[in-house]
Amino acid sequence: MQGVVFTGDRKLELQTFPDPVPGEGEVVLEIKASGLCGSDLKFYRSPPGAAAKALGLGTTGAVIAGHEPCGVVAAVGPGVAENQARVGARVMQHHYRGCGVCPHCSTGWMQLCVEGVKEVYGVTGHGAHARYMRCPARTLVPLPDELSFATGAAISCGTGTAWGALKRLDLAADQTIAIFGQGPVGLSATQLAHAFGARVIALDTSDARLARAREFGADVLINPATEKDVVGAIRAATHGRGAHASLDASSSPAARRQAVQCVRTWGKACFVGEGDTVTLDVSADMLRRQVTLIGSWTFSTVGQAECARFIADRGIDVDALFTQHWRLNQAEEAYRLFDTQSTGKAVFLMDAAA
Repeated sequence: MQGVVFTGDRKLELQTFPDPVPGEGEVVLEIKASGLCGSDLKFYRSPPGAAAKALGLGTTGAVIAGHEPCGVVAAVGPGVAENQARVGARVMQHHYRGCGVCPHCSTGWMQLCVEGVKEVYGVTGHGAHARYMRCPARTLVPLPDELSFATGAAISCGTGTAWGALKRLDLAADQTIAIFGQGPVGLSATQLAHAFGARVIALDTSDARLARAREFGADVLINPATEKDVVGAIRAATHGRGAHASLDASSSPAARRQAVQCVRTWGKACFVGEGDTVTLDVSADMLRRQVTLIGSWTFSTVGQAECARFIADRGIDVDALFTQHWRLNQAEEAYRLFDTQSTGKAVFLMDAAA
């Protein structure tokens, strides 16, 4: 089979690999959809091996990219129970492997493994930008029949990450949330928060992305590139009190600071975007307003399943996130466009591959 490999410095190759065979406790997935995630750009842009090293992860040899897998079980290895995985089952995949038995792994948080995450699929282990992918059966999450494979791919990282952050915030229907950054994760948060019944203030420096946020349920739009007092604008939209909650998916130091400052007394701010820094006046911004600051890293297998069920039960159109659909042999063009960060979300659909 062929798989997409990031070779460094904004270059990639379609390389040939043996079709995988499942080992003890493993399955092989036939990938139907594999999403492109903003996190992939770190590995696409960086010198060979640099991004993985910066994350404290080691790699050996060429690794197939893609950490938003969705497909069907194609083969089952020894030791996998029928109720854990069966050939033909529609599944998503939780793209981390831990020890499998520590308190975090046993509750579905394998990325928090006490012994350290063993593998991140698409980074240190072969991922989903290929026809087939091998993984432990315990990393599988059922995909409801009502949902497309593309939606399952989105839930496997970006949309699931938004869900995880909103759940950490305990967002309620009578609350207002300010969401900074309307890329795929922020836009997913806008869509889900709207489905929760919350009032959404969407912020982005792109008017085109703000227009999309309006389509996805945002009630108030703010462009920090043209609004000099972002925090003041959020307070003006909330009767002077501030938002109940905020979520930063932008990774911008300025946006992170505003996300903390814009919430009301007893409010909560959640950081989701990876990388960069933030500087806060701890007393004024947090202590003297009883503000809770939360860091949220993706989701558990349990949360992933709950997110998928919520989306299916409420008929949420997650497929609307996707603005580009690609074949695997178009990977070079797909990532070149995705690298501009001027588009929506993209996905490889394997059944459309030449």
